[in-house]
Amino acid sequence: MIDIRDILKHTEEFIQAWSQRGLDEGYIRKEVQTCLDTHEHIKSLKAQVEEENRKKKQIARESIKGGDQDWQEARSLRSDVRLRKNEIEEGEKKLRESLLRLPNLPLPEVPLGRDQSQNRECHRVRDEACYVDEKKQPHWDLAKSWGWIDLEAGSRLTGSGFPVFRGEGVRWIRALINFFLNQASQAGYEEVLPPILINATSAEGTGQLPDKDKQMYLLPEEGYYLLPTSEVALMNLYRGSILDKKDFPLKLVAHTPCFRREAGSWGKQVRGLNRLHQFDKVEIVQISLPEHSMEALDSMCRHVEELLDGLELPYRKILLCSGDMGFSAAITYDYEVFSQAQGRWLEVSSVSNCGDFQSRRLLLRYKEDKKNLFPHSLNGSALALPRIIACLMENYQDSDGTGICLPEGVRKRLCL
Repeated sequence: MIDIRDILKHTEEFIQAWSQRGLDEGYIRKEVQTCLDTHEHIKSLKAQVEEENRKKKQIARESIKGGDQDWQEARSLRSDVRLRKNEIEEGEKKLRESLLRLPNLPLPEVPLGRDQSQNRECHRVRDEACYVDEKKQPHWDLAKSWGWIDLEAGSRLTGSGFPVFRGEGVRWIRALINFFLNQASQAGYEEVLPPILINATSAEGTGQLPDKDKQMYLLPEEGYYLLPTSEVALMNLYRGSILDKKDFPLKLVAHTPCFRREAGSWGKQVRGLNRLHQFDKVEIVQISLPEHSMEALDSMCRHVEELLDGLELPYRKILLCSGDMGFSAAITYDYEVFSQAQGRWLEVSSVSNCGDFQSRRLLLRYKEDKKNLFPHSLNGSALALPRIIACLMENYQDSDGTGICLPEGVRKRLCL
């Protein structure tokens, strides 16, 4: 959430920045004007309350001195003050709702652009393995012949996008999860096992609500949402907290199933494991002092790269443009692995610095020099399982497609 005082100081600058995120400028101007008008109305109401309280005190002083006083006016002032305070409360609620609809502001180093075509590639690793091999089969064909994944059974049980892993496929999922979690623990992350149901307040705190309301699964009777990413649960562990400066950085990791509706996509891009409604993911989160958050971002990116290096997969790092970033992010790096069978890049991780955007929504603060300040929050996939296992199957399949031949180093790291 953006501080209304900052919006007042930099109104036009912020409107342009939000427009560069791909939002309609007319919509943004309307939202910003609503914020400014509501803020001004609250200021006016507070000034009226202050004046009415001053008059009440004056009547009380005159009463003590034995002077004439208008008790009817005093009663009217008390009633007016109660009314004004109710209006202030309603105004502050409206202001917060308006501010919650505004996304984060991109950092200066974020390239301007409307969509993924304007993202910037930073570097590639194992570029020599980024080639199309027409003899290699895609994972959805291998999954059936190997008996690792039963997509048809998942469709019968639930629907499209809910795969069933079986036998050796399950063993590989467990091996990858253990590898990711063990690496995170060695890097100083505390492992957490959170609930997979969250309430609306939690989703609002990290920016999933109101932005991603249509992308989450809701249990309407209880008002709970299925967890879209464990970032939501990990950040909300500290909602409403005031931390000590010495507590930082906080480093957390969790493995959970994640649930997303992901509507509106068709074709090869969503076949098999390419896009699912339910998938497993290991997520890392850091809560950092503002002056150290970019260092934390670099360390999280290095962590993701170490995981991909451990799997010896070809990958590239992408700096997302302003129009392709998530709602809460100030800067995001994506990591994509190359599928030799599909002949395209598949996203397996996003690492973001959200600045103090989420902390303000969560009322998460820390003390410094007797002041309450907002820390920065960062999150990253480390890693998402489906596309990783898809690329391992596709890139390391035998020449005849009957099995998988992992490099010895990868096999040892996964304990397979």
